[in-house]
Amino acid sequence: MSERVNLRIPGPTPVPPEVLEAMSHPMVNHRGREFAGLIQRVAERLKEFFCTNSDVLILSASGTGGLEAAVVNVLSPGDRVLAVSIGAFGDRFAAIADTYGAEVKALNYEWCQAADPEDVRRALADDAQIRAVLVTHNETSTGVTNPLQDIARVVREAERLLLVDAVSSLSSIPLETDAWGLDVTVTGSQKGWMAPPGLAFVAMSERAWKANENAKMPRFYFDLARYRDLLPKGQTPWTPTVSVFFGLDVALERMAEEGMERIFARHARMAQMTRQGVQSLGLELLCADERFASNTVTAVKCPDGVEVSALRNVLEDEYGVVVAGGQAKLSGKIFRIGHLGLVEEEDIKQTLQALEKALPQVGYTLPAYR
Repeated sequence: MSERVNLRIPGPTPVPPEVLEAMSHPMVNHRGREFAGLIQRVAERLKEFFCTNSDVLILSASGTGGLEAAVVNVLSPGDRVLAVSIGAFGDRFAAIADTYGAEVKALNYEWCQAADPEDVRRALADDAQIRAVLVTHNETSTGVTNPLQDIARVVREAERLLLVDAVSSLSSIPLETDAWGLDVTVTGSQKGWMAPPGLAFVAMSERAWKANENAKMPRFYFDLARYRDLLPKGQTPWTPTVSVFFGLDVALERMAEEGMERIFARHARMAQMTRQGVQSLGLELLCADERFASNTVTAVKCPDGVEVSALRNVLEDEYGVVVAGGQAKLSGKIFRIGHLGLVEEEDIKQTLQALEKALPQVGYTLPAYR
């Protein structure tokens, strides 16, 4: 294996050296002035990336913890929700709601498609009892990005709540929390934010806070009102992952220097380079519709006669490139290349070159027209 591993999975993503260095900061009093200044600085900068005037609350949890917080803070047992799912993470969002007693009405799609806003419109028109819609902006299990802005417009017109899994999208592709009318928006530190796992970020609209007043689902650790009330003091209700906060502070500074528009453009370039590169090797993309192809992860169909596990092992062991496999019903059928966060052209070139060398080693014949 090469000395430098090229981590090309959709999370956790590579972490810049300066972020890792910042995380070696000595422990501080998490109720003291230094940490108070840190959390307030980070929370304020997050608002810029969320494109919101609302507070962004920071939980010491994975993105899934943030999704659980989204559900339990605005809903009550027995509430009917429309769960729009195009893959494994859409299913997970629905499962969280079901676990806490919501009545889940599923709107499922093939695991290669994006949701149709008109289907959402019809589902809401047919059922006045639906209180909220759950949707994943960017589905990392399939490499598909939902048309969130259009879906949000439909949900707003129907006057329902919209809970958004933006774990693998926010910070990497455009998302405007306030302008699009998103009610609860969740993301996680280990994706495009270039920080290690351990923090979830949640923004709540005024509509969501109003719903929170009557929400009856049980919650303790994930009680967002506690986080909101302590944020002005620069504190969290429970002991935070202090080291990740220090790293995130530096990562956000780096992102601010690059600027959101350049970040979005870089992700678009890396995604296009990846899609074109795998297709030049005769491979087929899972998402055939370019309009909805993700700019943070590309899912590739494994060719006949090739075992995904064998290909991944050769890539990692001989070429130092780590790609992800498929999840759930796509396990053994696809592999996924992450291109979000700390990613540049050279990383994608190395990945494609490694693929070109590894594929023949596991029984695939490269096309002659290359």
